[in-house]
Amino acid sequence: MKPWQKAEWCIPPEANAEFVCKMEDILDVYKRPYDERYPVVCLDESNKQLIKETRTPIPVKPGQPERYDTEYERNGVCNIFLHFEPLKGKRRIKITEYRKKADWAYFIKELVDEDYADAEKIILVMDNLNIHSGASLYETFAPAEARRIFDKLEIHYTPVHGSWLNIAEIELSHLSRQCLDRRIPDKETFVHEVSAWNKRRDEDNAVVNWRFTTADARIKLKKLYPVLESTGQIQ
Repeated sequence: MKPWQKAEWCIPPEANAEFVCKMEDILDVYKRPYDERYPVVCLDESNKQLIKETRTPIPVKPGQPERYDTEYERNGVCNIFLHFEPLKGKRRIKITEYRKKADWAYFIKELVDEDYADAEKIILVMDNLNIHSGASLYETFAPAEARRIFDKLEIHYTPVHGSWLNIAEIELSHLSRQCLDRRIPDKETFVHEVSAWNKRRDEDNAVVNWRFTTADARIKLKKLYPVLESTGQIQ
């Protein structure tokens, strides 16, 4: 990083009861033992600008990296929906043209009916983006179908400025750095590259062993907790 560049961080507010309440809720969810009847699944989304070259790149050769011209042509945007089961290393990625309520609703329907059809309840962790709600299901499906899908979910929202608590965001970060850190010209190539990365991650059985606990948070993130006036400290 250059000295004049700024790093992007999600900086939570200090002494915020709403933040720590939702944070501790998520941390408690991550403590649950693996149970295929009640899988813990994290969901997030991202997007990628598709870039076509206007001039043929100069191929890599000994002592020289591949070189691209500064000119390029924008060729649309691909949206990425990803859900990830950290304790099993199971993930699904769906590429869509848009990130609308209906796109999310159909992704959730596939989560319920295809990926976890045998589960009694899916413990779903995600941020509180406006499309991440039961209302999106009701705007997309008939009431009985929307209710059927929604009743299969136990939703836990990460706090605002607490996206680091969503393990699906960590997976998207790996995807971005390992697969999408270059110009990709079109949707067909994009889907192929993302599918190949997804397959490799599954083959590697890339699970996540989350170690940060509520006890850790109350020590390391003490400034985020409200101070009780009667004691002057966190209880």
